[in-house]
Amino acid sequence: MTRFLTIVFCLAFGAAAASAQCGGGGVTGVPDLDQSLVTWGLGAGESATVFVVPDGTGEPLTAAHRPAGTPVDATIHLVLLDPCDFPIWNFPREDMWLESGDGGLVPCNGGTVADSQTDPNGHTSWSAPLRAGGHSQSVCRVLVNGMALGQPLPLHFVSADINGDRQVNLADVALFAQAYASPYGFAADLHPNGVVNLSDIAVMARSMGAHCP
Repeated sequence: MTRFLTIVFCLAFGAAAASAQCGGGGVTGVPDLDQSLVTWGLGAGESATVFVVPDGTGEPLTAAHRPAGTPVDATIHLVLLDPCDFPIWNFPREDMWLESGDGGLVPCNGGTVADSQTDPNGHTSWSAPLRAGGHSQSVCRVLVNGMALGQPLPLHFVSADINGDRQVNLADVALFAQAYASPYGFAADLHPNGVVNLSDIAVMARSMGAHCP
């Protein structure tokens, strides 16, 4: 009888511990990076580029560009799950952000965090304009609590803040001129379409003076 009660107690304790770890599906729990899901609308082998500005006046991810310049919705979706596959809701947006694989994307404080905290289904997204500078042709990673989640995405970034000092000024104009004069300077393709032309000059002029809030 004593052994039976011990087994029952251990099973009950184990279930309670698992429930606490999983958060019961209704409160903020500990994210499981293997269970959680990152998706976006582009297919395998496809890539996109989005124009960003430190003050957030760049393009939303919903208006990114394919390599040839055609518009594409590059919204990134995240479903945050705990170790028992329960959705984690009300997870703070500031603890979920984007980074480029090479560090070329230089965000302002909180400039690449998720659009909102997670909803009751554990979902949040990145669709609004980012507040950042720099440029990157590397991959984009989704980070949760500083840990990369899911496969990196082929999302690239360009900015009028070419040198990544979080402001658009004459130093960036000089770098833009150098890239503009090259056969193809990715950093100067501010209206991403695979060529550098007068449309990029207009974008550069419009962004002059922008800086992080």
